[in-house]
Amino acid sequence: MTDFLKTLVNVAAIGCLYALIALGYSLVYGVLRFINFAHSDIFTIGAWLSFTLATAIVGVASATVAPAWYVLPIVLVSSMAACALLGVLIEMLAYRPMRQAPRLNVLITAIGVSLLLQNAGQLNVFFGTQPEKMPALIVDRPLFTIADVHFRTVDAVVVGLTIFLVIVLQWMVYRTKLGRAMRAVSFDEKVASLMGVPVNRVITITFAIGSALAAAGGLLFALKYGTLKQPADSAWVLLGLKAFVAAVVGGIGNVRGAALGALLIAAVEQFGSAYLSPHLKDVYVFVVLIAVLLLKPSGLMGTAVVEKV
Repeated sequence: MTDFLKTLVNVAAIGCLYALIALGYSLVYGVLRFINFAHSDIFTIGAWLSFTLATAIVGVASATVAPAWYVLPIVLVSSMAACALLGVLIEMLAYRPMRQAPRLNVLITAIGVSLLLQNAGQLNVFFGTQPEKMPALIVDRPLFTIADVHFRTVDAVVVGLTIFLVIVLQWMVYRTKLGRAMRAVSFDEKVASLMGVPVNRVITITFAIGSALAAAGGLLFALKYGTLKQPADSAWVLLGLKAFVAAVVGGIGNVRGAALGALLIAAVEQFGSAYLSPHLKDVYVFVVLIAVLLLKPSGLMGTAVVEKV
Protein backbone atom coordinates (compact mmCIF):
# COMPACT_ATOMS: atom_id res chain seq x y z
CA MET A 1 0.00 0.00 0.00
CA THR A 2 2.81 2.41 0.88
CA ASP A 3 4.62 1.77 -2.40
CA PHE A 4 1.37 2.18 -4.34
CA LEU A 5 0.57 5.53 -2.74
CA LYS A 6 4.14 6.76 -3.16
CA THR A 7 4.00 5.85 -6.84
CA LEU A 8 0.64 7.57 -7.17
CA VAL A 9 2.05 10.82 -5.76
CA ASN A 10 4.94 10.61 -8.24
CA VAL A 11 2.48 10.03 -11.09
CA ALA A 12 0.53 13.16 -10.16
CA ALA A 13 3.63 15.39 -9.91
CA ILE A 14 5.52 14.05 -12.95
CA GLY A 15 2.33 13.87 -15.01
CA CYS A 16 1.73 17.57 -14.33
CA LEU A 17 5.24 18.44 -15.53
CA TYR A 18 4.71 16.43 -18.71
CA ALA A 19 1.33 18.12 -19.18
CA LEU A 20 2.76 21.64 -19.17
CA ILE A 21 5.23 20.73 -21.93
CA ALA A 22 2.68 18.65 -23.88
CA LEU A 23 0.24 21.59 -23.94
CA GLY A 24 2.80 23.67 -25.86
CA TYR A 25 3.28 20.92 -28.44
CA SER A 26 -0.50 20.58 -28.77
CA LEU A 27 -1.16 24.31 -29.14
CA VAL A 28 1.37 24.83 -31.92
CA TYR A 29 0.36 21.66 -33.74
CA GLY A 30 -3.31 22.50 -33.35
CA VAL A 31 -2.86 25.87 -35.08
CA LEU A 32 -0.01 25.29 -37.54
CA ARG A 33 -0.04 21.49 -38.03
CA PHE A 34 3.66 21.08 -37.43
CA ILE A 35 5.78 19.80 -34.55
CA ASN A 36 7.90 22.43 -32.83
CA PHE A 37 10.84 20.25 -31.79
CA ALA A 38 12.48 23.26 -30.14
CA HIS A 39 9.69 23.37 -27.55
CA SER A 40 11.46 21.10 -25.05
CA ASP A 41 14.49 23.42 -25.23
CA ILE A 42 12.28 26.34 -24.24
CA PHE A 43 11.27 24.24 -21.23
CA THR A 44 14.98 23.81 -20.43
CA ILE A 45 15.62 27.54 -20.79
CA GLY A 46 12.60 28.20 -18.58
CA ALA A 47 14.14 26.03 -15.85
CA TRP A 48 17.52 27.77 -16.14
CA LEU A 49 15.99 31.24 -16.28
CA SER A 50 14.08 30.41 -13.12
CA PHE A 51 17.32 29.32 -11.47
CA THR A 52 19.09 32.50 -12.61
CA LEU A 53 16.31 34.78 -11.32
CA ALA A 54 15.93 32.86 -8.07
CA THR A 55 19.67 32.97 -7.45
CA ALA A 56 19.75 36.70 -8.15
CA ILE A 57 16.96 37.30 -5.63
CA VAL A 58 17.66 34.69 -2.96
CA GLY A 59 21.43 34.50 -3.29
CA VAL A 60 22.34 31.09 -1.88
CA ALA A 61 20.62 27.73 -2.00
CA SER A 62 18.88 26.68 1.20
CA ALA A 63 16.73 23.62 1.80
CA THR A 64 15.12 24.81 5.02
CA VAL A 65 14.77 28.59 4.82
CA ALA A 66 12.46 29.95 2.13
CA PRO A 67 12.43 33.60 1.00
CA ALA A 68 9.37 35.85 1.21
CA TRP A 69 6.17 34.44 -0.29
CA TYR A 70 6.20 36.83 -3.26
CA VAL A 71 9.57 35.61 -4.63
CA LEU A 72 8.05 32.49 -6.22
CA PRO A 73 5.34 34.44 -8.15
CA ILE A 74 7.97 36.96 -9.30
CA VAL A 75 10.26 34.20 -10.60
CA LEU A 76 7.31 32.38 -12.19
CA VAL A 77 5.88 35.42 -14.01
CA SER A 78 9.32 36.71 -15.07
CA SER A 79 10.46 33.37 -16.53
CA MET A 80 7.10 32.88 -18.27
CA ALA A 81 7.33 36.37 -19.80
CA ALA A 82 10.94 35.87 -20.92
CA CYS A 83 10.18 32.49 -22.53
CA ALA A 84 7.03 33.90 -24.16
CA LEU A 85 9.23 36.56 -25.77
CA LEU A 86 11.71 33.87 -26.84
CA GLY A 87 8.87 31.87 -28.41
CA VAL A 88 7.69 34.95 -30.30
CA LEU A 89 11.21 35.62 -31.62
CA ILE A 90 11.59 31.99 -32.75
CA GLU A 91 8.26 32.13 -34.57
CA MET A 92 9.05 35.42 -36.28
CA LEU A 93 12.66 34.71 -37.24
CA ALA A 94 12.67 30.96 -37.91
CA TYR A 95 9.17 29.66 -38.61
CA ARG A 96 7.28 32.53 -40.23
CA PRO A 97 9.65 32.75 -43.26
CA MET A 98 9.13 28.98 -43.72
CA ARG A 99 5.35 29.01 -43.47
CA GLN A 100 4.75 28.31 -47.15
CA ALA A 101 7.68 25.89 -47.47
CA PRO A 102 7.26 22.08 -47.51
CA ARG A 103 6.72 20.60 -44.06
CA LEU A 104 10.01 18.72 -44.21
CA ASN A 105 11.83 22.06 -44.44
CA VAL A 106 9.96 23.36 -41.40
CA LEU A 107 10.78 20.17 -39.50
CA ILE A 108 14.47 20.55 -40.28
CA THR A 109 14.28 24.20 -39.22
CA ALA A 110 12.76 23.17 -35.88
CA ILE A 111 15.59 20.69 -35.29
CA GLY A 112 18.10 23.42 -36.14
CA VAL A 113 16.48 25.84 -33.70
CA SER A 114 16.58 23.11 -31.03
CA LEU A 115 20.31 22.53 -31.52
CA LEU A 116 20.95 26.27 -31.55
CA LEU A 117 19.19 26.73 -28.19
CA GLN A 118 20.98 23.75 -26.64
CA ASN A 119 24.43 24.90 -27.68
CA ALA A 120 23.83 28.58 -27.00
CA GLY A 121 22.64 27.66 -23.50
CA GLN A 122 26.04 26.11 -22.75
CA LEU A 123 27.89 29.35 -23.37
CA ASN A 124 29.26 30.97 -20.25
CA VAL A 125 27.50 34.21 -21.14
CA PHE A 126 24.20 32.33 -20.61
CA PHE A 127 24.05 29.25 -18.34
CA GLY A 128 27.40 27.45 -18.75
CA THR A 129 28.14 23.73 -18.68
CA GLN A 130 27.97 22.97 -14.95
CA PRO A 131 24.96 21.52 -13.11
CA GLU A 132 23.43 23.88 -10.56
CA LYS A 133 21.32 23.60 -7.43
CA MET A 134 18.03 25.49 -7.37
CA PRO A 135 17.49 27.72 -4.31
CA ALA A 136 14.52 26.75 -2.17
CA LEU A 137 11.66 29.14 -2.98
CA ILE A 138 9.28 27.26 -0.69
CA VAL A 139 9.86 25.14 2.39
CA ASP A 140 9.20 21.57 1.26
CA ARG A 141 7.47 20.10 4.31
CA PRO A 142 4.85 17.28 4.53
CA LEU A 143 1.28 18.61 4.26
CA PHE A 144 -0.37 15.31 5.24
CA THR A 145 0.62 11.67 5.53
CA ILE A 146 -1.25 8.53 4.50
CA ALA A 147 0.25 5.10 5.21
CA ASP A 148 3.70 6.63 5.79
CA VAL A 149 3.55 8.44 2.44
CA HIS A 150 4.07 12.20 2.66
CA PHE A 151 2.27 14.59 0.33
CA ARG A 152 4.71 17.50 0.33
CA THR A 153 4.42 21.22 -0.29
CA VAL A 154 6.30 21.10 -3.58
CA ASP A 155 3.96 18.38 -4.91
CA ALA A 156 0.96 20.53 -3.96
CA VAL A 157 2.48 23.53 -5.80
CA VAL A 158 3.23 21.43 -8.90
CA VAL A 159 -0.25 19.86 -9.05
CA GLY A 160 -2.15 23.01 -8.06
CA LEU A 161 -0.42 25.36 -10.49
CA THR A 162 -0.74 22.86 -13.35
CA ILE A 163 -4.47 22.37 -12.77
CA PHE A 164 -4.94 26.14 -12.65
CA LEU A 165 -3.03 26.70 -15.91
CA VAL A 166 -4.85 23.87 -17.71
CA ILE A 167 -8.24 25.28 -16.66
CA VAL A 168 -7.26 28.80 -17.78
CA LEU A 169 -5.99 27.47 -21.12
CA GLN A 170 -9.14 25.38 -21.65
CA TRP A 171 -11.29 28.44 -20.92
CA MET A 172 -9.24 30.64 -23.23
CA VAL A 173 -9.36 28.22 -26.18
CA TYR A 174 -13.10 27.44 -25.96
CA ARG A 175 -14.64 30.55 -24.35
CA THR A 176 -12.79 33.61 -25.68
CA LYS A 177 -12.50 35.53 -28.94
CA LEU A 178 -8.79 34.66 -29.11
CA GLY A 179 -9.62 30.97 -28.73
CA ARG A 180 -12.16 31.17 -31.56
CA ALA A 181 -9.54 32.85 -33.73
CA MET A 182 -7.03 30.10 -32.91
CA ARG A 183 -9.54 27.41 -33.85
CA ALA A 184 -10.41 29.27 -37.05
CA VAL A 185 -6.73 29.44 -38.09
CA SER A 186 -6.39 25.77 -37.22
CA PHE A 187 -9.37 24.91 -39.44
CA ASP A 188 -8.24 26.88 -42.49
CA GLU A 189 -5.65 29.64 -42.40
CA LYS A 190 -6.69 31.26 -45.69
CA VAL A 191 -10.41 31.26 -44.92
CA ALA A 192 -9.72 32.67 -41.45
CA SER A 193 -7.71 35.47 -43.04
CA LEU A 194 -10.57 36.28 -45.44
CA MET A 195 -12.95 36.42 -42.46
CA GLY A 196 -10.80 39.11 -40.85
CA VAL A 197 -8.82 36.97 -38.41
CA PRO A 198 -5.28 38.41 -37.92
CA VAL A 199 -3.52 35.13 -38.67
CA ASN A 200 0.04 36.27 -37.94
CA ARG A 201 -0.97 37.78 -34.60
CA VAL A 202 -2.88 34.64 -33.58
CA ILE A 203 0.07 32.39 -34.44
CA THR A 204 2.47 34.66 -32.56
CA ILE A 205 0.24 34.61 -29.47
CA THR A 206 -0.01 30.81 -29.72
CA PHE A 207 3.79 30.50 -29.58
CA ALA A 208 3.91 32.95 -26.69
CA ILE A 209 1.34 31.00 -24.65
CA GLY A 210 2.97 27.63 -25.37
CA SER A 211 6.41 28.95 -24.42
CA ALA A 212 5.08 30.53 -21.22
CA LEU A 213 3.56 27.18 -20.19
CA ALA A 214 6.90 25.48 -20.87
CA ALA A 215 8.63 28.04 -18.64
CA ALA A 216 6.14 27.33 -15.84
CA GLY A 217 6.94 23.63 -16.24
CA GLY A 218 10.67 24.41 -16.11
CA LEU A 219 10.30 26.29 -12.82
CA LEU A 220 8.21 23.50 -11.28
CA PHE A 221 10.76 20.93 -12.46
CA ALA A 222 13.56 22.91 -10.80
CA LEU A 223 11.56 23.22 -7.58
CA LYS A 224 10.73 19.52 -7.44
CA TYR A 225 14.13 18.05 -8.30
CA GLY A 226 16.40 20.83 -7.01
CA THR A 227 19.27 20.16 -9.40
CA LEU A 228 19.55 21.31 -13.01
CA LYS A 229 21.73 19.47 -15.53
CA GLN A 230 23.54 21.50 -18.15
CA PRO A 231 21.30 22.83 -20.98
CA ALA A 232 22.49 20.33 -23.63
CA ASP A 233 22.21 17.24 -21.42
CA SER A 234 20.34 14.35 -23.04
CA ALA A 235 18.00 14.12 -20.02
CA TRP A 236 16.24 17.30 -21.20
CA VAL A 237 15.75 15.82 -24.68
CA LEU A 238 14.27 12.62 -23.22
CA LEU A 239 11.94 14.66 -21.02
CA GLY A 240 10.73 16.61 -24.04
CA LEU A 241 10.25 13.41 -26.04
CA LYS A 242 8.08 11.91 -23.31
CA ALA A 243 5.97 15.07 -23.20
CA PHE A 244 5.61 14.88 -26.99
CA VAL A 245 4.54 11.23 -26.66
CA ALA A 246 1.98 12.36 -24.06
CA ALA A 247 0.56 14.93 -26.49
CA VAL A 248 0.29 12.31 -29.26
CA VAL A 249 -1.23 9.67 -26.97
CA GLY A 250 -3.83 12.12 -25.66
CA GLY A 251 -4.62 13.48 -29.12
CA ILE A 252 -2.28 16.22 -30.25
CA GLY A 253 -4.12 19.51 -30.72
CA ASN A 254 -6.51 18.77 -27.85
CA VAL A 255 -5.93 20.58 -24.50
CA ARG A 256 -7.66 17.99 -22.33
CA GLY A 257 -6.10 15.19 -24.37
CA ALA A 258 -2.59 16.54 -23.69
CA ALA A 259 -3.27 16.60 -19.94
CA LEU A 260 -4.81 13.11 -19.99
CA GLY A 261 -1.95 11.73 -22.09
CA ALA A 262 0.61 13.23 -19.70
CA LEU A 263 -0.98 11.54 -16.68
CA LEU A 264 -1.25 8.25 -18.57
CA ILE A 265 2.39 8.32 -19.65
CA ALA A 266 3.52 9.21 -16.13
CA ALA A 267 1.42 6.34 -14.72
CA VAL A 268 2.84 3.81 -17.17
CA GLU A 269 6.38 5.01 -16.51
CA GLN A 270 6.16 5.15 -12.71
CA PHE A 271 4.11 1.99 -12.08
CA GLY A 272 6.18 0.05 -14.63
CA SER A 273 9.33 1.23 -12.90
CA ALA A 274 7.98 0.36 -9.42
CA TYR A 275 6.44 -3.02 -10.16
CA LEU A 276 8.26 -4.37 -13.23
CA SER A 277 11.74 -3.02 -13.95
CA PRO A 278 13.12 0.50 -13.38
CA HIS A 279 15.62 -0.07 -16.19
CA LEU A 280 12.81 -0.25 -18.76
CA LYS A 281 10.76 2.77 -17.68
CA ASP A 282 11.52 4.63 -20.91
CA VAL A 283 10.61 1.56 -22.96
CA TYR A 284 7.11 1.40 -21.43
CA VAL A 285 6.41 4.95 -22.62
CA PHE A 286 7.24 4.24 -26.24
CA VAL A 287 5.41 0.89 -26.19
CA VAL A 288 2.28 2.83 -25.20
CA LEU A 289 2.93 5.27 -28.05
CA ILE A 290 3.17 2.44 -30.60
CA ALA A 291 0.05 0.75 -29.22
CA VAL A 292 -1.98 3.97 -29.41
CA LEU A 293 -0.77 4.75 -32.94
CA LEU A 294 -1.79 1.25 -34.04
CA LEU A 295 -5.18 1.20 -32.34
CA LYS A 296 -6.23 4.89 -32.44
CA PRO A 297 -3.81 6.99 -34.51
CA SER A 298 -5.59 10.25 -33.65
CA GLY A 299 -4.96 9.71 -29.93
CA LEU A 300 -7.30 8.95 -27.05
CA MET A 301 -9.21 12.27 -27.32
CA GLY A 302 -8.19 13.29 -30.82
CA THR A 303 -10.46 13.46 -33.86
CA ALA A 304 -9.53 11.74 -37.10
CA VAL A 305 -9.08 14.22 -39.96
CA VAL A 306 -9.91 13.16 -43.50
CA GLU A 307 -7.74 14.82 -46.14
CA LYS A 308 -8.95 15.10 -49.73
CA VAL A 309 -6.48 14.06 -52.42
